[in-house]
Amino acid sequence: MSARKRYDVVYEGGEWRLKHLGSTLHRGSLKQTVIDFGVREARRNTPSQLLIHRMNGTIEDERTYGDDPFPPRG
Repeated sequence: MSARKRYDVVYEGGEWRLKHLGSTLHRGSLKQTVIDFGVREARRNTPSQLLIHRMNGTIEDERTYGDDPFPPRG
């Protein structure tokens, strides 16, 4: 199974950015717009993970797309 691609929505340089492997893929002033772009990108490139950060850098939400290699039991 291939590793999940990781995308991060972060606040940097006075704007929200979607980052992957250190590169900025998308940027904007509205967090939700960047999240929406990130969701589309992550869904196109499964298996993937989208981490949404707060302005202070802490993780607000985590979303996975495609097969989860460690599904919960139950």
